[in-house]
Amino acid sequence: MSGKDGATRTRVLGVATRLFAGRGFEKVTVREICREANANVAAVNYHFGDKMGLYREVLDQAIQVMKCTTDQARAEGEGKPADEKLRAYVSVFLRRVIKQGRDSWIHQLMMHEIADPTPALDLVVDEVLRPRMKYLGELVAGIVNLPVDDERVLRCVMSVQSQCHALMMANPVARKLTPDFTADDGQIDAWTEHISRFSLQGIASAAR
Repeated sequence: MSGKDGATRTRVLGVATRLFAGRGFEKVTVREICREANANVAAVNYHFGDKMGLYREVLDQAIQVMKCTTDQARAEGEGKPADEKLRAYVSVFLRRVIKQGRDSWIHQLMMHEIADPTPALDLVVDEVLRPRMKYLGELVAGIVNLPVDDERVLRCVMSVQSQCHALMMANPVARKLTPDFTADDGQIDAWTEHISRFSLQGIASAAR
């Protein structure tokens, strides 16, 4: 690939990332992407095959970051009891999704993908969600001494993850309803402790 072709590919990918994250796959056109990227409309087919190929490339970038979140949670829980591993997971997840930063586009993209799924959703499920749920399942099973495939374990895993996602999705609302919601380290620590304690008590109750 020539330097000019490489620069065009980079521009198209950058614009596509911003537009797909802002409005989702269906509401963005190839012509719009190429116009903002100052590229010929044929550039998408040349570099990515088609619009879906371009979207998958954008999604793959998001997947790599999300996989890193799970990897970091595993690393921070390494060698700790199961309940502390759960706290480490919640802490890492909340810090990644609540704080506004360079990766905030990923969560916008995923909200659109969940609300209006494309065939590429299977990639997210297979490469991110299944491994993440498997890890959480192992933690919960270890806490309550039940098989990983026990239905109570699955329900608890979904409950833990749902609390984290609810806080992520409600973040803009929380900022409006609660003026002191600043998403700083102190607030995230407080939410981590609340979700962890609430979850551990609920897990124990479900096991009984």
